[in-house]
Amino acid sequence: MRFFRLPGVYVPQEDTALLLEAFSRERVDRGAAVLDVGTGCGVLAVAAARRRARAVAVDASCRAVLTTRLNALRAGVRVRAVRGDLLTPVSGGRFDLILANPPYVPVRGGRRPLRGPRRNWAAGADGRALLDRLCRGVPGLLRPGGVVLMVHSSVCGPERTVKALEKGGLTAEVTARRTVAYGPVMRGQTPWMREQGLIGAGDVRDELVVVRGEHLA
Repeated sequence: MRFFRLPGVYVPQEDTALLLEAFSRERVDRGAAVLDVGTGCGVLAVAAARRRARAVAVDASCRAVLTTRLNALRAGVRVRAVRGDLLTPVSGGRFDLILANPPYVPVRGGRRPLRGPRRNWAAGADGRALLDRLCRGVPGLLRPGGVVLMVHSSVCGPERTVKALEKGGLTAEVTARRTVAYGPVMRGQTPWMREQGLIGAGDVRDELVVVRGEHLA
């Protein structure tokens, strides 16, 4: 289906597509509890609901939450979309599968914007402002046998994500990779990222990765 999007809501891109592909390879039993963190337009949440899962979507943007609800309605599926800061709205919950596409672009100054379109991608000086929080919080939300799939740029250090999830008691590894040309956002940060040594002088392409963590029963 073609997804509706309110102005200012994150546009589904290559990272969304890569995460969707990784999700398609996971077993999802009927009635499984699936959480989509940073849902944006609700692409992943709608996909989960279509697989008969009990889908919950979270986003910090009111417009994203409304967009997700509208897209679920258009798709004829049920998604519980709630607004809130990362995992806070689902604190105490337990899930069989968690999908996460958080902001991950490194930015000068290191501050996370509280509003506006930059909130969709700006993620601190190393791009890990939200990734590290997710790595700390996700293990406590997974049921035994549960899985987390998290997509981000290799600029942020996939090995750091793997180690952080392992520290939380999960087994973790990179299970998918895709190289793409820098989009407008990454191109805008390129001079600064080169100054910081985050990318090489000739780098014009980004490697996206999906890190898979599993809570072994």
